[in-house]
Amino acid sequence: MRIMTWNINSLRLRLPLLQQIVMRDQPDILCLQETKVTDDLFPAESLTALGFEYQHFTGMKSYNGVAILSRTPFIRVLETPIWCEKSDCRHNAVEIGDASKPITIHNFYVPAGGDIPDPVENPKFAHKLRFLDEVTAWFAAHRPERAILVGDLNTAPLEQDVWSHKQLLNVVCHTEPEVRRHVAWQNTGFTDVMRVMVPADQKLYTWWSYRNRDWAASDRGRRLDHIWVSDDIAARFETMRVLRDIRGAAGPSDHVPVFADIAL
Repeated sequence: MRIMTWNINSLRLRLPLLQQIVMRDQPDILCLQETKVTDDLFPAESLTALGFEYQHFTGMKSYNGVAILSRTPFIRVLETPIWCEKSDCRHNAVEIGDASKPITIHNFYVPAGGDIPDPVENPKFAHKLRFLDEVTAWFAAHRPERAILVGDLNTAPLEQDVWSHKQLLNVVCHTEPEVRRHVAWQNTGFTDVMRVMVPADQKLYTWWSYRNRDWAASDRGRRLDHIWVSDDIAARFETMRVLRDIRGAAGPSDHVPVFADIAL
């Protein structure tokens, strides 16, 4: 099974680019974040035409929104927690495969956290820290088994996940409070398969700011997008690829897709 995750930063705007990616890389399951479209306007027919007959999405106008698209049947997990008492379309989940032993797929869009890394001065940063605390507590109480978790987790936890560890230590996405919580969440029972493929001492990015005129030359990236597999099925992971070339496509998202192949 090839599972792909992408913060698409507006599904309807980037639908033509998505079509190109799907045709080239042939994901079996596609998890999108920041779809930025209400459910009544979701382009379900266009995605069905791409082979994704099975769709689970939840969205809102202009912000957030997550979608899981699949070529094979799944069961929607409808009773996911309401994180931070907000119904802001940041998480959905499905169960796929053998009904007696399904694989649960979680798709997350973690709050970005704003610009100021102070929860007192910045409510957005406080929201992010609370979100990370809540998801960690939930997965600690519901230890993941036969689970895959993907999405824009909006934290670059390792030194080589950012272009400059020293310069970004006080920049939101790489601060100590975020990294500590991110690692605690992963340690509830997940393996970071991207770092299985690419050792932690090597640079690895999935996001490049729109503010950089020549993103490729400056290469000031961050790894904000992640694929985790629960420890009990981590041995089934086969390969992973970051589609860096998509950042240079016409009208790109600031994130690029990432996919992993997992034997199920």
